[in-house]
Amino acid sequence: MFENLTDRLQEVFSKLTGRGVLSQDDVDAAMREVRLALLEADVDFRTVKTFVAAVRERAVGQDVMKSLTPGQMVVKIVLEELTTLMGGTESKLVFSGRMPSIVMLVGLQGSGKTTASAKLARLLQQQGKSPMMVACDVYRPAAIDQLEALGSQLGVPVYRQDGAEPVDIARAGVREAIDRMRDVVIVDTAGRLHIDEQMMDEAAAIRDAIRPDQVLMVVDAMTGQDAVTAAKAFAERVDFDGVIVTKLDGDARGGAALSVRSVTGRPIKFVGLGEKLDALEVFHPERMAKRILGMGDVVTLIEKAQDSIDAETAADMESRLRSGEFTLDDFLSQLQQVRKMGSLSDILKMIPGANKLPKDAEVDEGALARTEAIIRGMTPRERAKPSIINGSRRERIAVGSGVSVYDVNQLLKQFAQAKKMMKQFQVAERQGKKGRRRGPFMPGMPGGM
Repeated sequence: MFENLTDRLQEVFSKLTGRGVLSQDDVDAAMREVRLALLEADVDFRTVKTFVAAVRERAVGQDVMKSLTPGQMVVKIVLEELTTLMGGTESKLVFSGRMPSIVMLVGLQGSGKTTASAKLARLLQQQGKSPMMVACDVYRPAAIDQLEALGSQLGVPVYRQDGAEPVDIARAGVREAIDRMRDVVIVDTAGRLHIDEQMMDEAAAIRDAIRPDQVLMVVDAMTGQDAVTAAKAFAERVDFDGVIVTKLDGDARGGAALSVRSVTGRPIKFVGLGEKLDALEVFHPERMAKRILGMGDVVTLIEKAQDSIDAETAADMESRLRSGEFTLDDFLSQLQQVRKMGSLSDILKMIPGANKLPKDAEVDEGALARTEAIIRGMTPRERAKPSIINGSRRERIAVGSGVSVYDVNQLLKQFAQAKKMMKQFQVAERQGKKGRRRGPFMPGMPGGM
């Protein structure tokens, strides 16, 4: 979503970092371009004005002008101000300690409240909670059925009461959660296509009836400034505690995510990055700012790896690698672990410097699938000892896995290179070269990544 903004800002910074000395005119020219880039990204104009003024005031200071690397100092200032713009630090869910804790979701119809409810339930499950969802959207056709279907996928109970008023359903849902010993209740409320009095009054009535620990406003990033306008209206009437920004993986301009904090005064708590139930992330302003500026997001990448890769499997793999036992079965196991982390495009965006790749460079998302097909097309003996794979075997594997002999040859070549590299690591570790710190064994990524 922020790709165009990232490109524009990178272009501005490249002009600054390439100079040994910056004048006030240089800074003014850069700030004009930054202002245009933010406005084109659909950021609220008041937010843009405040942001640019803050950056300019710091950028024309003596510390920057006399610095040996003034361009880098300006980039640092922009990073810090962008982080502050989006909230500064992570804003966590706050519960009162009562049982059950209650989270209420509000927002316009189509913003993704129902799906966000299920995603939040899954996130709380991972934290050891026992959530329950309450279906209070009695107006949208099949909304309750949708919530039940999502709940069944997660193993999370959903309370429904056909024919009842939303306020009564919310009260009864909380009582049901107490009876079933569920420690968190997520209340999915109804929305409208636009802001109206009935929706606001109903949301306020549900809030007053169940007294939730947290009220979260769900906004659709694809709707741009309309999302910010809606959030501002809800802040005045319902007084929510935080925001969930959905569809941040879309191709809209992304200004809502940058504006909502400064316009409403409420922090972004979560962002939705896809349709799957695991595609909800805790929002970290600094990490998002680094992504926008093309600096990558190594911390989130590490967290994804920790969530996706089984610790016992990783330890066993490290032991095998240290002993020199590395087969195509191990290669396949590594590949499957990487695939759990998401698409290669998303992984690449989190790696610092990846934004400097040529714009026409494409990530072949099917490469891992083809590699897996080739390895599965081999016999157990061939996987354990690839050196026996001669020409006829290569033809058989290619036909069986639906690829060309060239693809099979490339995989075997990559595997041989990986083994050679690992032997070099082993030799270096044994020799204990001076100045080398002994650390965890880190083999290369599979599949020619």
